Amino acid sequence: MQENYSKIMEKHLESLKIANSKPSLLLHSCCGPCSSVALERLTDYFNVTLLFYNPNIQPKEEFLRRQNEQQKLINRMSYNINVIAPEYNEQEFLEYVKGLESLPEGSFRCQKCFELRLKRTARIAKEINSNYFTTTLTTSPHKDAQIINQVGFNVSKGYNVEFLCTDFKKKDGYKRSIELSKRYDLYRQNYCGCLFSLKKY
Repeated sequence: MQENYSKIMEKHLESLKIANSKPSLLLHSCCGPCSSVALERLTDYFNVTLLFYNPNIQPKEEFLRRQNEQQKLINRMSYNINVIAPEYNEQEFLEYVKGLESLPEGSFRCQKCFELRLKRTARIAKEINSNYFTTTLTTSPHKDAQIINQVGFNVSKGYNVEFLCTDFKKKDGYKRSIELSKRYDLYRQNYCGCLFSLKKY
């Protein structure tokens, strides 16, 4: 049975509103366009810190371009949030998915990529005493929210930080991300990130 993570998130946000509570949340962002709708939906309920950790993005020039677009979005949307951006290291990704290089896009290799990035997010969330962590990955219609949320829940057990389930593509979230990208003149990439995914296009 598939969970409706969008509805689960909405109920969680409503409970925070009722409790008049605004906890801290570390938001892993895969890119500016996907983060646009996530930030729009979360900043009223959380004190958000954004983490741009994506060692899967290749080549480095593409990583830097997406990182710059991320900061441009934050500046243009006038969000007063801190951004954590670890130094680029593609070897972290390549070592984590070693042996899975020939698998197709959307396969177990992608799940391992989600796991790598969410583990780092959870670890940093614990280090900065964040109440929650989550990811913008569910904005994309090409990403399986069921898998992403399950990975997030599994990772959270090892770090004792609560994972906020999401499905940002629901309620026209992906469409909204396109609208916001146009409004803020954001670069929208045409492949997920790694060179393995680029072969698909």
